Amino acid sequence: MERTTTVISPADVDKQLEYCRAVAGLMAWQPGERPLALVDTYGCQQNEADSERLRGYLEQMGFGFTSDEEQARIIVINTCAIREHAEQRVFGNVGALVHLKRRHPDTLICLCGCMAQQPHVVKKIRDSYRHVDLVFGPHVLWKFPEMVHSLLTRRSRMFLTPDEPGSIAEGIPVVRQDKIRAWVSVMYGCNNFCSYCVVPYVRGRERSRSPEDILAEVRQLAEEGYQDITLLGQNVNSYGKDLDEPMDFADLLEQVNAIPGDFLIRFMTSHPKDATQKLFETMARCEKVAPVLHLPFQAGNDRILKVMNRRHTRAEYLEKIRALRALIPDITLTSDIIVGFPGETTEEFEDTLRVLEEVRFDALFTFIFSPRPGTPAAEMDDPMPREEKLQNFNRLTALQDAISEEKHAAYIGKTVRCLLDGLSDDQRYDLTARTPGNRLVRVVGDPSALGQFRDVKITGANKWSLFGELV
Repeated sequence: MERTTTVISPADVDKQLEYCRAVAGLMAWQPGERPLALVDTYGCQQNEADSERLRGYLEQMGFGFTSDEEQARIIVINTCAIREHAEQRVFGNVGALVHLKRRHPDTLICLCGCMAQQPHVVKKIRDSYRHVDLVFGPHVLWKFPEMVHSLLTRRSRMFLTPDEPGSIAEGIPVVRQDKIRAWVSVMYGCNNFCSYCVVPYVRGRERSRSPEDILAEVRQLAEEGYQDITLLGQNVNSYGKDLDEPMDFADLLEQVNAIPGDFLIRFMTSHPKDATQKLFETMARCEKVAPVLHLPFQAGNDRILKVMNRRHTRAEYLEKIRALRALIPDITLTSDIIVGFPGETTEEFEDTLRVLEEVRFDALFTFIFSPRPGTPAAEMDDPMPREEKLQNFNRLTALQDAISEEKHAAYIGKTVRCLLDGLSDDQRYDLTARTPGNRLVRVVGDPSALGQFRDVKITGANKWSLFGELV
């Protein structure tokens, strides 16, 4: 396969905006009314960022937005392929739409995202979900208006999932779901090929946006009043290696930090092999960079790490954590762990528990191994019974729950500057907030403070969140 990154020209993006206008003219609707679209997103923040661009295109086509399938003239399902459970949820929800399609045959049903780039999924949708009109992968998202125009004019199913390394398209309109937090993709794809992961196959190779385009986007967000900006990449701290004039992520972070405005900078996801001393020093020096790092280690045993193709050892990981904490003692640390990787023994799993005991993460994202078709791990012998994997998983979560509860209890009585970012769904509290380290706080206080940085006195805690009141 050709591995050269394609840069989509401004003229080609402008052509898509012309298709948007053509679609708006094709929509048969009552005068004064507006057709509605539903975008349903699964998976990671990168998928959320992609959905914001899909909404941007849809708005240019004349659509408003709804969460009611019955009202939607077009339904776009943006999918995740990281785990089997997420895949089955998507198939279940897509299958249920067959009844809606019978009631509203003119409704367009589209499936995109990482699942759509997998051949076995495309075949299953083609053969068994004939009510789905359009399937397209992440590489051609920038051509979404052209696809919709073809559906409306030709009325035949479409499958666009080219096997290519990926592209970069600037100038796609964006409709953000939030007025406080924003996602900014700084790069796409991954070159790591961890043996359990489908990302390089469905998202393509690493390709970095130009720093000028990234800084312009962040500057605009700061001017619009966004207060929590997350820089995204499948392997964000390998940013810049493919640029004509290479730069590293630490340099980009420092340039973003220099943009005027009162906002926090977060970033994810990082790979231990690219988490450098320079990055840690930059984080410590830059006042807008939140004191939080998500640094997946996946397993605590070196043999398993090697089979995973993680390219770091347990000792190297722990040394990076010590170096980071020497610079930022109050850093909030989170990580990913896979339990029951093929061939892992319970003795090897206990090395993972020992890492937890030493590092004492603030929170974890934990998963029982899920084989992904097309990855090397899916073909490996996996002798451990599911019941034993579940027992190990429960041991892991019990240990982390105890650590999280203890860490959260230490906040009680402290006053923390938090960003009030939402209305609480718990009737005992008015607002939700986030600490600089991204801990969830449920807050008693005036809802008019939403969107502000405010001091919050922490009055209680459990293993999931903190509780407090506005000072």
